[in-house]
Amino acid sequence: MNKELRVAAYAVCVQKEQILLARFVARDGTRKWTLPGGGMDHGEDPLDTVVREVEEETGYTAEMTALLGLDSIRRHYARRLGAVADFQGLRIVYEGRIAGGSLRSETNGSTDLAAWFPLEALPSLDRVELVDVGLELWRSRPPVGRSAQRGSTTT
Repeated sequence: MNKELRVAAYAVCVQKEQILLARFVARDGTRKWTLPGGGMDHGEDPLDTVVREVEEETGYTAEMTALLGLDSIRRHYARRLGAVADFQGLRIVYEGRIAGGSLRSETNGSTDLAAWFPLEALPSLDRVELVDVGLELWRSRPPVGRSAQRGSTTT
């Protein structure tokens, strides 16, 4: 079994009771809303990662104002030739503030649309779990940086 680790950084940007989201496009064409952010390049600082990713996916220049916490997921995926990958994703979640730029969608990337949504509209959106995790961290600001609702994800 191949072990894979992906470290990524994401931003929770809320203003005037609206949250900024980007629509992720999976390899199979499935589209779901997610927090703006993404994978770290080797040697890149997580703070630089999230600022870069917010700009790439939304057109905005963002400043991170707080480290909200960490989230770890673990899943098993099928790979080519019958192989299986034991995947772990470490997601670093920041609170962000829009400092400049203008809203636009990413082209030729992992997302295809960026938009603001009222917080009360989130239950009706087709979204990834990370949106809920990020909002819970933003609302509760847990002292250890992990939501009390998220336990160990060891499988």
